[in-house]
Amino acid sequence: MSVPDYMQCAEDHQTLLVVVQPIGIVPEESFFRIYKRISAVSQVNVRDSQRVLYIRYRHHYPPENNEWGDFQTHRKVVGLITITDCSSAKDWPQTFEKFHVQKEMYGSTLYDSRLFVFGLQGEIAEQPRTDVAFYPSYDECETVEKRIEDFIESLFIVLESKRLDRATDKSGDKIPLLCVPFEKKDFVGLDTDSRHYKKRCQGRMRKHVGDLCLQAGMLQDSLVHYHMAVELLRSVNDFLWLGAALEGLCSASVIYHYPGGTGGKVGSRRAQGGSLSAEAGNRHRPGALTSNGINADTSAEIGRAKNCLSPEDIIDKYKEAISYYGKYKNAGVIELEACVKAVRVLAIQKRSMEASEFLQNAVYINLRQLSEEEKIQRYSILSELYERIGFHRKSAFFKRIAAMQCAAPSIPEPGWRACYKLLLETLPGYSLSLDPKDFSKGTHRGWAAVQMRLLHELVYASRRMGNPALSVRHLSFLLQTMLDFLSDQEKKDVTQSLESYTAKCPGTMEFITLPDGLKLPPVPFTKLPIVRSVKLLNLPTSLRPHKIKSLLGQNVSTKSPFIYSPIIAHSRGEERTKKIDFQWVQGDVCEVQLMVYNPMPFELRVENMGLLTTGVEFESLPAALSLPAESGLYPVTLVGVPQTTGQITINGYHTSVFGVFSDCLLDNLPGVKTNGCTVEVIPALPRLQISTSLPRSAHTLQPSSGDEISTSVSVQLYNGETQQLIIKLENIGTEPLETLEVTAKTVNTKEKLYGDFLSWKLEDTLSQFPLKPGKIATFVVNIKVKLDFSCQENLLQDLNDDGISVSGLPLSSPFRQVVKPRVEAKPVNPQESSKGGDFSHVKVSDIKISKICFYCSALWFHTGQFFEREHLRLKLEILRNIVLDLIGLFCACFVCHVTLHTPPSKSMFCISSFHQNLALYLAIFGLS
Repeated sequence: MSVPDYMQCAEDHQTLLVVVQPIGIVPEESFFRIYKRISAVSQVNVRDSQRVLYIRYRHHYPPENNEWGDFQTHRKVVGLITITDCSSAKDWPQTFEKFHVQKEMYGSTLYDSRLFVFGLQGEIAEQPRTDVAFYPSYDECETVEKRIEDFIESLFIVLESKRLDRATDKSGDKIPLLCVPFEKKDFVGLDTDSRHYKKRCQGRMRKHVGDLCLQAGMLQDSLVHYHMAVELLRSVNDFLWLGAALEGLCSASVIYHYPGGTGGKVGSRRAQGGSLSAEAGNRHRPGALTSNGINADTSAEIGRAKNCLSPEDIIDKYKEAISYYGKYKNAGVIELEACVKAVRVLAIQKRSMEASEFLQNAVYINLRQLSEEEKIQRYSILSELYERIGFHRKSAFFKRIAAMQCAAPSIPEPGWRACYKLLLETLPGYSLSLDPKDFSKGTHRGWAAVQMRLLHELVYASRRMGNPALSVRHLSFLLQTMLDFLSDQEKKDVTQSLESYTAKCPGTMEFITLPDGLKLPPVPFTKLPIVRSVKLLNLPTSLRPHKIKSLLGQNVSTKSPFIYSPIIAHSRGEERTKKIDFQWVQGDVCEVQLMVYNPMPFELRVENMGLLTTGVEFESLPAALSLPAESGLYPVTLVGVPQTTGQITINGYHTSVFGVFSDCLLDNLPGVKTNGCTVEVIPALPRLQISTSLPRSAHTLQPSSGDEISTSVSVQLYNGETQQLIIKLENIGTEPLETLEVTAKTVNTKEKLYGDFLSWKLEDTLSQFPLKPGKIATFVVNIKVKLDFSCQENLLQDLNDDGISVSGLPLSSPFRQVVKPRVEAKPVNPQESSKGGDFSHVKVSDIKISKICFYCSALWFHTGQFFEREHLRLKLEILRNIVLDLIGLFCACFVCHVTLHTPPSKSMFCISSFHQNLALYLAIFGLS
């Protein structure tokens, strides 16, 4: 026997082997459809008996394995079912001849056979036959299952007759010696009359009868025969058949302890305990003969407890049997299958370490030179068995070897699809998932080096399959999930390969469905670049929306009752964490700032980067950026235009990197900081641009609040002068301007103005409203200067040059402010400061006196320009005040000279300056 059956399990020892094969040309689909219906009849209750027959179907079975049928009867083909197409009567003789040829192949072991003919109608099909069934077509064959049941009953009749014939002890008859194929030459010339030879024959026959009893559904009797065979064969050191007897004993015990089966097949097997109990009920008196002709014990329970092995003993007997098989080179297949059966039993017993020892032994069993297909099958079954005992990584290892065997160089047509499928099955064993979400938690499981090797093999296999989209998906997954484990050179190699693949087939965000139904999720490049923060930006100051407030001072009360609720407070707190305190405007460009950095050792080019939003129709304006190698945090601003109103949520961004399009959601980005992602979009607002006829001022006036937009213009007018300010109002938005309100506010409070300083008429301007987009309206403001020089208040001027403070007589000027005197020099001796009266408010250094006189003259020279336009009475009164002020100034200078002991030269300078200024003022008024 050279072809092992890796699907063997202990309960297969009680099955009858039936081969189902096609004859002639039969469509594969039609054949397997009938084969599926036939194989569904796997258990049949024997008529007028409590026994159950189990059938094992195969559509292919090597004839050389059939030669081991005497060694283990479950390897013997006892039934043959053939399926053929025959459309005409003239083809029938040839078809029937092929059926006989097929029977001769297994003729030495066959109990019965059947031929199912499809498509033949007429006289031949109407003839009653037991071995042939005619059906009009593959669709009109309702009685297939019934025919199979009748066929199995015929097998049981032959089986029962053989069992009874060989179980009956016929004294005087010579028991034949059962042999395996390679033993026949060893027994030539042996003394057949020796006691040793007879015990060998008895032990082998007793073991053979135990196999027949087990197949016939007589579990108790098979245990008895196996025990007897073990004793006989052990006494003559017939190790090969002793191992078979021990294995049979183990199989019968496994069937009793685990009625559901150990092969993991779909559907549970019927329990044997019920049949044994019923059988025991029929044995109601000592010495009674049952239908099988064997005397039964008074209690089947006593016999079963005595002969059935315990679960621990089952494994020990399996080890002993395998050790005996190992003594024979030609029994390698038997040894291998026994290891597989023991592993399946240990898997149910949860004894993984012992099971791994059996599997390790199976790996090193030398068989003949196996074909590539047989190697693939062997490694796949080893992988499945390791998976069953919980050795997931070892299972993945053998599965990967099987995958590599599918594309071995010795195969003329490598099976890349089978290789790819097997590689996918190895992923769980290496803690690898093809879903990138499993790697976003920050903890990496498994060996990264092995995982990267496996992903490279998936890329290569998918490329050889002719599926570039699959190659791009796997390579993208490798770059995204294994980026932290790639060296700089590996990063360059992977990105170069990815760019070459995406040149033919760009990467998308669509699911890829494999032929077996597996769906590969998309792989967004959330690490190319890495985003650390997302911030929604307010609109520029000139575009920010402002609530309409009454400019005329009307205040509307919006008070509401306060109701406390902890539930509402909690929900409001959640909203407050996400709510943004500004609004966006429909149709205006909005901005979102991202802080990103490039983890690659080379320049990273990101193309077509834009925003992903929900809630509002949004037009994202794509951007392209180039990040330097391993750059730090780099600000990137993404813009877009909301087209409708409502609540808009920024869910993420999309990119195109190395030819792969990615949709990166913020929820999948670990460690991203955001100040809120939801903002309200209000309807489009009018936009007004204002320009004036006056030049801009060099000094900008600060607005009263940061939300106001201001512009400063400069104009210089004399008292009583009037000038027009023309303001152009241009609608640069898309919405019409409907209303216009104008108010005036005096910012400089130093001047006392009377009358209407600013005046305007809105009738002409409002007649142009509503102002449509692109239209311009003009607005005229009249500026008239009127100052009050009534001299009813004192004015103190603060000359801010060199920090000098002056306190003098009352002056009447446009700049009124009261400044307390500043003490420039403190006296060294406090007593001296109290002498000669209190002159501290006029004490200044002698060096600054001339400057005082000069600034005063400059001041009044400047104010004199305003007086030329006033009434003569006003001039005369001011002149009187000037004279008095000058006299007072002279007195102050004289006092300074006397008190501070100023040198005469400086005193004369002050007096000279006084005469010059007096002459100048008199000349101004024409009174010289």
